[in-house]
Amino acid sequence: MDALKLMALDNEDLEIVSAHVQDAVFKVSDLAYAAKAGQLSLAVNRFVWETAERRAKSFERRRSLLAFKRVTAVRSIGFDRKDDDKVLSLLAVQFEQEGEGPDGTIELVLSGGASIMLDVECIEVQLADTGGAWETGLKPRHPAGN
Repeated sequence: MDALKLMALDNEDLEIVSAHVQDAVFKVSDLAYAAKAGQLSLAVNRFVWETAERRAKSFERRRSLLAFKRVTAVRSIGFDRKDDDKVLSLLAVQFEQEGEGPDGTIELVLSGGASIMLDVECIEVQLADTGGAWETGLKPRHPAGN
């Protein structure tokens, strides 16, 4: 399979990126915020949902980079940002617009009620597969109604 490369510049694009990173896992140490550059980068092991329906027992994960640009502030709740080895699971990426302009808050919804909120000037998000793929026998499951 070819490496995935996506860019989101509006909420509709962001929903597509969110679908591709659903159930991605990462360690707290994989988060990097460069305040002067206005960028938060997140190296994740994403579950490859786009091929999951064609596979019966074996699934795939890929190393990917998720980059948020035009970030003015970062907040988090539900986990200790100093616990570098803590593994987090990304459930969704959502945007809430602030007023009439393009600015607002991007929320990275994590399992266990945790989240990371990014204040942004506008939506500018990139997702790119950066490394190899590997097989996994585990397919993420979500309880009905969630």
